[in-house]
Amino acid sequence: MKKFWIIGLIIMCFAFKPVQPGDSSMCHLKNTSFKAGEEFTLTVYYSVAGIYVNAGNATVKTTLTRLNNRPVYHVAAVGKSNSSYDWIFKVRDNYESYIDTATMQPLKFIRKIREGSYKRNENIVFNKQTNTAVTNKGVFKVPDCVQDVVSAVFTARSIDFSKCKVGDKIPFEMFLSDELYHLYIRYLGKEKIKTRYGTFNAIKFKPLLIKGEMFKGGEKMTVWVSDDANHIPLRVQSPIVVGSVKVDLTGYKNLRYPLSSQIKD
Repeated sequence: MKKFWIIGLIIMCFAFKPVQPGDSSMCHLKNTSFKAGEEFTLTVYYSVAGIYVNAGNATVKTTLTRLNNRPVYHVAAVGKSNSSYDWIFKVRDNYESYIDTATMQPLKFIRKIREGSYKRNENIVFNKQTNTAVTNKGVFKVPDCVQDVVSAVFTARSIDFSKCKVGDKIPFEMFLSDELYHLYIRYLGKEKIKTRYGTFNAIKFKPLLIKGEMFKGGEKMTVWVSDDANHIPLRVQSPIVVGSVKVDLTGYKNLRYPLSSQIKD
């Protein structure tokens, strides 16, 4: 968990720090925010002395397919460093999740990481009949409502934030790297945010980060999503051990709804 994954920064807005388990507000949600065919791109910027430079990018695509005779959303996220940075630290990351369209529960998760000399492959099959997760290293017991890292982000997009008060925690449970984590995000309200793609009305929240090689501990990372029915990610920003990183939306197509949160100049 201590490696710096470009796609991980974008997708893993929900950090790995165990808290006490509780009722998950992300159970039994229906998809109200995205559709098959949606695609968006994000750019990663790195700063040391207050000047952000383009360090990498990610593309996230959603399609409709079938797995074990069930209709599923196949969400594929691909992240890579720019060619000009490859000689310093080459990144080629791939994340895939197969999410049941009816329950928004993951049925399969694939992760392939290539970062410098570091490599990791992970394949998780979720058996909903036995509430187990089958991985490269064995069979693990999991709750009946559990997320992988990609399905958590896409399920969270359907949260009705109008029912949240500033400071509320939204808990959920995630299985990754053969471990179960009891996590939450903290709702911080709404504000306008100016990005390279434009100015938006946004919903703001913070995940809880655990201290590692790159990230400082605590609620340091801030995430903004569009304040409309899409809840598409607009920006992720966080200090790191040396400097800071920022991830901005830089393109999208086939959204389920108009991007009505964008403020026209």
